[in-house]
Amino acid sequence: MPAVTVDNILTLPRLGTPAPDAVDRPVRGMITAPVGYEGEGFPVRRAFAGIDLAHLDPFIHMDQMGEVNYAPGEPKGTPWHPHRGFETVTYMIDGIMEHQDSNGGGGTIGGGDTQWMTAGGGILHIETPPEHLVTSGGLFHGVQLWVNLPKSNKMAAPRYQDITGSKVALVSSPDGGALVRVIAGEIGGHHGPGSTYTPIALSHTTIAPGASVTLPWNPDFNALVYVLAGDGFVGADRRPISSGRTAVLGRGDTITIAAADTQDSRTESLEVFVLGGQPIREPVAMAGPFVMNTKAEVLQAFEDYQAGRLGSIPATHETLS
Repeated sequence: MPAVTVDNILTLPRLGTPAPDAVDRPVRGMITAPVGYEGEGFPVRRAFAGIDLAHLDPFIHMDQMGEVNYAPGEPKGTPWHPHRGFETVTYMIDGIMEHQDSNGGGGTIGGGDTQWMTAGGGILHIETPPEHLVTSGGLFHGVQLWVNLPKSNKMAAPRYQDITGSKVALVSSPDGGALVRVIAGEIGGHHGPGSTYTPIALSHTTIAPGASVTLPWNPDFNALVYVLAGDGFVGADRRPISSGRTAVLGRGDTITIAAADTQDSRTESLEVFVLGGQPIREPVAMAGPFVMNTKAEVLQAFEDYQAGRLGSIPATHETLS
């Protein structure tokens, strides 16, 4: 699980020590992500399945894509499809994904890269492995997150952000036992490159066996910890966590995550996706690829899509529709 790494973690900026009166967030609940399939059939784990939207707000949905080692000819993607009313954030850990959309955005992302697409008022897009990867096969692993947009931004103009791994803020825990990659928002004064409509913080953190890290966390944000790989503990009450589990945290000023002293033979360290944001606290009506405030708005989105008002597939790709 390489993503973005460094040769010497001790050369990085370091997180500060929490204030003596800082409250470490407890675990409110824990779920195990069920396995499903997306697009043309690539395997995913539904990280938020069974969690009340009130605890996720402003997030809607998150999939861990893979980890899967494809044989030649097996890599799969998604066909052209629409979105409206939210943002998709695709973070690649291993492998390569190509993205194109009807607004002219897109590109190729690999290990440690992020593509941030604001669907806003409506867009069509496609996500596929490149042809050479389909031919050769190989490792594929990533995360896709859906971030809700407030009512005032639901119909914003679509946009695309190409965030390469070199742009991500890298921070060390005080003792060098954890590497924090800040993708968006701010953690302990360190800012990620992702530009967001909704205030959030998003990071991929690697914690060495036996080490721990305490992340300063905006007290107004909610907080979720999803385990990409490994075993460890989370929260003020040191609840055990393992691969494919999501912890929903309560209120507080910090998030403490610790790696178990030993990991399994496939996992060098504890790998976690830590995220939270300012709740929007607006009604959510969603169906398929649309996330709106009312059922009538969702029905309008379907009608607009069928009428071609959400964009059109570029001429060079019409045969893929």
